[in-house]
Amino acid sequence: MRGASLRQTQWHRHINAVNAPPALRHWLGGGGSLTAKLKAHSGSFRVQCLRQRTARCLTDEAGALGMARAGRVWEREVLLRCDNRPAVYAHTVVPTAATASDWPLFSALGERSLGSTLFGDRLVRRGALEFARLRAGHPLILRALAALGAAAHEEQILYARRCLYRRRQGLLLVTEVFLPAVLELARPVASEILMNRL
Repeated sequence: MRGASLRQTQWHRHINAVNAPPALRHWLGGGGSLTAKLKAHSGSFRVQCLRQRTARCLTDEAGALGMARAGRVWEREVLLRCDNRPAVYAHTVVPTAATASDWPLFSALGERSLGSTLFGDRLVRRGALEFARLRAGHPLILRALAALGAAAHEEQILYARRCLYRRRQGLLLVTEVFLPAVLELARPVASEILMNRL
């Protein structure tokens, strides 16, 4: 895969379509907040904001947002760190046509969790999860590895999921790329196990 084909990733509605390793399915699937899940599997959690700016979105992001072609969006890139190790690279795009009343806190998030904001807002409607297997050379892999100070290699594959959120007239697309360290996180703490049984 090279060039434009890397930018047009195939996204699937069912997790089985990406053949993710069994240990990763726990992270890719399931409802609820990824932030809450990461917190339950680690002693400390923090959001490292890499950048927040206007940028050109990827072609498949434009399609998900209902844009006729890739264009300018508000973009946010973060690393979700568990016990100070990057576990997830998250990439969020919002059409520049969105207003402050659509996403009132987006521009001022800083190092706060977007997930906590989305799941705490009763006006937000969450779409269905989609899943993809990203290959070496995909722009989001390159950005994630650059943030880690690592180089891509030819056989590199990372798994990702994305979800489209709606609030009033606004759309917001969040893509989460799961980094190798996510598989090394501790088992969930007792409180999460108890919550899952209730």
